[in-house]
Amino acid sequence: MTIDIKFFQGKRVLITGHTGFKGSWLSKILCDMGAEVVGYSLEPLAHPSLFELAGLKHRVHSVIGDIRDFNHLKKIFVNENPEIVFHLAAQPIVRESYKNPKGTYEINVQGTVNLLECVRQSKSVKSVVNITTDKVYDNQEWEWGYREDDRLDGFDPYSNSKSCSELITHSYNRSFLKEKGIAVSTMRAGNVIGGGDFSKDRIIPDCVKAMQRKEKIIVRNPYSVRPYQHVLEPLHAYLVVAWQQAIHPEYAGCFNVGPEEKDCITTGELVQLFCEKWGPDASWETQSLEGPHEASFLKLDCSRIKSRFHWKPVWNIEKAVGKTVEWTKAYMRKESVCDCMDRQLQEFWKESSIRDS
Repeated sequence: MTIDIKFFQGKRVLITGHTGFKGSWLSKILCDMGAEVVGYSLEPLAHPSLFELAGLKHRVHSVIGDIRDFNHLKKIFVNENPEIVFHLAAQPIVRESYKNPKGTYEINVQGTVNLLECVRQSKSVKSVVNITTDKVYDNQEWEWGYREDDRLDGFDPYSNSKSCSELITHSYNRSFLKEKGIAVSTMRAGNVIGGGDFSKDRIIPDCVKAMQRKEKIIVRNPYSVRPYQHVLEPLHAYLVVAWQQAIHPEYAGCFNVGPEEKDCITTGELVQLFCEKWGPDASWETQSLEGPHEASFLKLDCSRIKSRFHWKPVWNIEKAVGKTVEWTKAYMRKESVCDCMDRQLQEFWKESSIRDS
């Protein structure tokens, strides 16, 4: 579905977690569409930071705050009167959640409560999209994709805290928000890749770091199957849902966002694609490193969002990896990453509209 850009022009949009990888791309897209973007987040954790590299400090009303601080967050709602809310603020790393489970639950669970309580008390909000994860499901290592009605019960503290975030959102919606005319959806996206992800403990950033050090890429679990997709795919879906449910509240719900079946590949295949796109200097090897439990097989059934919103992926996995390498090489050559992002966005929107025609 091609987004009606005019819908977002002049809209007051609040993004929590706006300084992160996804949040930075989303902030840029909305600013480009003419939205008045307010961001609420901690200082960027990654250094360098895509938020800073993309020059978003000068385009977004950026508020540094902690999603666990309800009183501060409420002041932002009162002062800014957002109409649309995207909730991305989270502790998003599985392995980190094993190290700090208490902090993970405080951010991902209490943070969701704080956000939705502010929405409940707001007189301006019309549309809310809560971003969770594909890992919310009770993963039985099935070969078929999980559907939105399958059981929620993530294994590790990160995944489980996001399952809790889903349940909290459903309760707030049934108990308060639906009767206030506020449309609320949760979005369960697969693993995202793309230019500007400098996060720790993620496979593509690890590949990039290895290239910068001129070392072999080390892969822990090469046979793990994941729904890898370019970051623009789920962001496109978030925008479509936020827009459509604001007009048609009955469209709200919970939605998987992932690649086509043929693009669900192993981590080893993803890294091999990265090496092919990077060039002859790139290579990888497997090292069996001890670590906490992580699911080895995960796919999503995205029939619901395709049916309800006519959404579909635009770039296949090969192109997604190519665009990630393209951005990274531009960054390493000290070229303008903003120009690179603009080119990639223009190409993505063009191909999206072609697929709709």
